[in-house]
Amino acid sequence: MLLLVGLGNPGPNNNNNRHNIGFRIIDAINQEFSLSKQKPKFKGLLTTGNIENKKVYAIKPLTFMNNSGICIKELIEYFKINAKDVIVFHDDLDIDLGKVKAKFGGSSAGHNGIESIDKSIGKDYSRVRVGIGRPQNKTKVNNHVLEDFSENEEERIKDITDHIVKLVPKLINKEMDTFSSKVNQNLNGI
Repeated sequence: MLLLVGLGNPGPNNNNNRHNIGFRIIDAINQEFSLSKQKPKFKGLLTTGNIENKKVYAIKPLTFMNNSGICIKELIEYFKINAKDVIVFHDDLDIDLGKVKAKFGGSSAGHNGIESIDKSIGKDYSRVRVGIGRPQNKTKVNNHVLEDFSENEEERIKDITDHIVKLVPKLINKEMDTFSSKVNQNLNGI
């Protein structure tokens, strides 16, 4: 059993925010792999199905970014999912727009959603970090993550999401390095 988590903030005003890239990836995975209809459970929107012959749960926490861990902890305790079988998709300021990095464990690097998860389930889970770039002016970081992608960035994000979804089977099989390499290789070819 695996749990795929997309981080973001609920509400229509947040749909296209940089901070909501995780929600968008989960929506694309749900569609691509015909997971069940989203249902409100465990303080999130939950879907289920199979990918690569493995039972998969996918959730978008509705607790707002800074409390994402609350939702995830409830769900993994209920379904008895090991933290090592959790994959979280989230934005990352320290990675250039258009780059993706996957890794197991590590620090939150100041990402409040990841900090919340770390406090709730520990650090032994996988993360797929999608670069959104850092603004030149460091005082504008909060505004940057909560702003919508620009029209040019939106095209790039659609390509990134498509490539991530195509390579989800690599993540499901815990081939993190292969996933990162292939997704970035495909994106460089665009």
